[in-house]
Amino acid sequence: MSRADDIFNVRLDSTLDWLTPAGAAAKILEFPKKSIIFPQGVPAKTVIYIQQGSVKLSVVNEIGKEAVVAMLAPGGFFGEACLAGHPIRMGMASAITPTKVLVIEKDEVFRLLHANREFADRFISHVLTRNSRIEADLVDQLFNSTEKRLARALLLLARYQEEDQRVIPRVSQETLAETIGTTRSRVNIFMNKFKKMGFISYNGGLQIDSALLSTVLRE
Repeated sequence: MSRADDIFNVRLDSTLDWLTPAGAAAKILEFPKKSIIFPQGVPAKTVIYIQQGSVKLSVVNEIGKEAVVAMLAPGGFFGEACLAGHPIRMGMASAITPTKVLVIEKDEVFRLLHANREFADRFISHVLTRNSRIEADLVDQLFNSTEKRLARALLLLARYQEEDQRVIPRVSQETLAETIGTTRSRVNIFMNKFKKMGFISYNGGLQIDSALLSTVLRE
């Protein structure tokens, strides 16, 4: 398994994507599908930015049961708890699809937050959005049905604020079940229902239609 602290297709780069004007020195790492970006319990020394692919954040208990905390798309950060003084990774990060990330040392992130306003604005916006998502996820788990939780998870993966239709790499039903707190069989039932209703389709990936939003909004 690959880890962000290992040498794995690594090169140093300070001119990539929107971080170019920030002058960020970052390691670029590539991870194949289902590989570990970092395991739970290792020292937390870096913040990671997703360039390509998708990432699953999860927590594993003492008997090995995994709970998915979040699934992140390109443009998102993770591992930022180290900035708040967390000495170890409280959860595990793994690649859902082939993924490319930028790994930025904690001290470099602090430097960028003080020196570059664009970076600071984007990073703070990310943190606030993630906090709002966590609160919404809690409400979702407490009050919504399995069908609504699944619909919401699919819409978030597709990031519907950007387009009416999005094609995302196929995510396993096991991962979706872990994310919304249900069983694979329940996810299978509702995925088949969504397909029959034309809300989702499979064509080189999973295509989500914005009409699925009606399932979330329905009382």
